Amino acid sequence: MRLVPVLLIVLLAATMTFAQKPKEILYIGTYSQKGEGIYVYEFDRKELSYKELQILPSKISPSFLEFHPNRRYLYSANEGNGTISAYRIDPGSGKLSVLNSQPSQGNGPCHVSVDPKGRFIYVSNYGSSDLAVYLLNKDGSIGSLADTKQNRGTGSQKPHMHSIVPSADGQFIYASDLGIDKIMIYMVDQKTGKLTPSSVPYVEVKAGDGPRHFVIDPKGNYAYSACELSSSVNVFQIVKNTGALVPVERVSMLPTDFKGKSYAADIHISPDGKFLYASNRGHESLVIYSVNNQTGKLNIVDFAQTHGKHPRNFNLDAKGELVFVANRDNNNVVIFKRNKTDGKLTYSGKEIGIPTPVCVKPLILP
Repeated sequence: MRLVPVLLIVLLAATMTFAQKPKEILYIGTYSQKGEGIYVYEFDRKELSYKELQILPSKISPSFLEFHPNRRYLYSANEGNGTISAYRIDPGSGKLSVLNSQPSQGNGPCHVSVDPKGRFIYVSNYGSSDLAVYLLNKDGSIGSLADTKQNRGTGSQKPHMHSIVPSADGQFIYASDLGIDKIMIYMVDQKTGKLTPSSVPYVEVKAGDGPRHFVIDPKGNYAYSACELSSSVNVFQIVKNTGALVPVERVSMLPTDFKGKSYAADIHISPDGKFLYASNRGHESLVIYSVNNQTGKLNIVDFAQTHGKHPRNFNLDAKGELVFVANRDNNNVVIFKRNKTDGKLTYSGKEIGIPTPVCVKPLILP
């Protein structure tokens, strides 16, 4: 008779453990030439399996996606009609519902980012090479326009704003312009969102590099710029009181014996800051670097073939165990296992078939 309460306790504990297992979701942005909008999948980490939860219909190319810091909202840059949109994430299912949209204040919005305190959203307009700042409302919707900035100048191409990344404290933003070979540095008014050029207003990279995407290490000491046109990574030390970027080194993203054409795309750093990853379109790979945490310098560890063409975007999961690569031209998102010790990636054999995927964002529901 005494065994019954014990068994009940064991069963109750097992039930509670199962109930508390966090749900994991993948959000995938697409181009509307083939894609139908934003695809939402429930993901099983143990089995590396997935099931479709939702396709949020859109024919305006909701390409680049970003989360609010509280993980309750998602935002998209809609290249097809020059807008940005806000969505509520259902906390139980992970499904999306539309909150609102606002004009991007330019042409060809290709990137959105969110202030680390959730006060502002930043949008980069590639076609018109300008940026806009909007206030964010408490319900996650996009509020009133706070500021706009227009890039001018000449470089290897005409100006093309490609990404904006805020500092960890939200005091500065780094706006990469592929055409004029500069990363602009702005101070952010913490109440209004208005932008002022920093005391060191930009850093200029080698002519023809084409800075595209940008990432800051977890401690905020170093920053890394993936340069599209030269397939190189520029490394910078961050001066925290001014936001200035001091050049440290410039390294190739390609093997020394590679002779074809290739263009850099995305760049991310591991949660522990020990490894840096960047994608090559042409070589069709992710280059893997080890990071010297004392100097910020990089050493190539390996190249992982992406099992698809044009890896426009990729992402590490929050635990640093997996990497998801969106191959636009092969219509697949490929799943890799990641070794935390050496940083290397192993192809899992699992792929998600999606038309023209260009951004993948994994989420563990809060």
